[in-house]
Amino acid sequence: MSDCNYIVFDLEWNQGNSAKETQDPALPFEIIEIGAIKLNKNREQTDSFSSLIRPTRYQYMHYVTGRLLHLRMEDLLEEDTFPEVFARFMRWCGDEPYMFCSWGPLDLTELQRNMKYHGIPPLASPAGGGEGTNCPGPMAFYDAQKLFSLAYEDGKSRRSLENAVEMRGLDKPIPFHRAMDDAFYTAELFAALPEKVLEKVSFDYFHIPADREHEVHITFDTYAKYISMGFKDKSRLLSDSKVMETVCYRCGTRLTERVVPWFTSNGRHFLCVSRCPRHGYMKSKVRIRRAESAAADGDEENEEVYAVRTDKFIGAEELEAVKKRADKALKREKAFRRQLPRQQENRDGD
Repeated sequence: MSDCNYIVFDLEWNQGNSAKETQDPALPFEIIEIGAIKLNKNREQTDSFSSLIRPTRYQYMHYVTGRLLHLRMEDLLEEDTFPEVFARFMRWCGDEPYMFCSWGPLDLTELQRNMKYHGIPPLASPAGGGEGTNCPGPMAFYDAQKLFSLAYEDGKSRRSLENAVEMRGLDKPIPFHRAMDDAFYTAELFAALPEKVLEKVSFDYFHIPADREHEVHITFDTYAKYISMGFKDKSRLLSDSKVMETVCYRCGTRLTERVVPWFTSNGRHFLCVSRCPRHGYMKSKVRIRRAESAAADGDEENEEVYAVRTDKFIGAEELEAVKKRADKALKREKAFRRQLPRQQENRDGD
């Protein structure tokens, strides 16, 4: 993505006070401020955007939000509403290709949730960036928090923005916890990241692939990721051959030899290990998730689940660890099945 601009943005949002307002499941967090920095393909700052937003859903400032942002509801009453500010923001983003970047994964999800609440068409597509297509799907973006950990730490830990700034010894000329200020610091950290970590693009799943054609397949240096279309329930997902297939992402060979068959420890994450004759043992992990976009409508009948599968080659040590997990899961399942007749007898006796 080195030939595109980068929109480094941050949001601040308000929520309902339980004593005064009921939390709206379609809009649990209402955006009240957008701040953004535009970087060119060389990650040099070229422009900035900042705007407060007049809320239309929550009319009281949550006490934590007000204290953290030093904002009162009165400060927002003369501002434009979200649809108006969002339209300006998109015009500011421009027509050239770009990638969104934020500190952590939450901002892009909440941006799209607020868009949906206000009836704004989705801008996401599997390719990410720009005005999107007629077929929305997972949006590619850069999670600067994750990239920071990959570049300077263990790849798993997640520092706060302020801690990351302090760790890198950057100047702190402005305070934290306002959208424009946090976007500024995020852009400073993102611009200094090694080029290598930019290969690790993330995906926001607010909109999932609409069909097979728009499912996401992407290969990184050490693993591959697949994002499925939606299914009406978990059983249909788990019986789908495309979701549960194992194909070597290095040579394309369909792997039929299961060293460790599919198993689960919690009913949400499923693992197996297959063997590629050329490249060795490949661990596949399927995570089952609920589609957020449908859930945001409150329409339970049309809610869907989808799968995120990662495939990664492992060594002998990790293979043994997976085998032990599979054995434990199998023992728990057998113990559970032995208890079922007893539970049925107790119910019949009652």
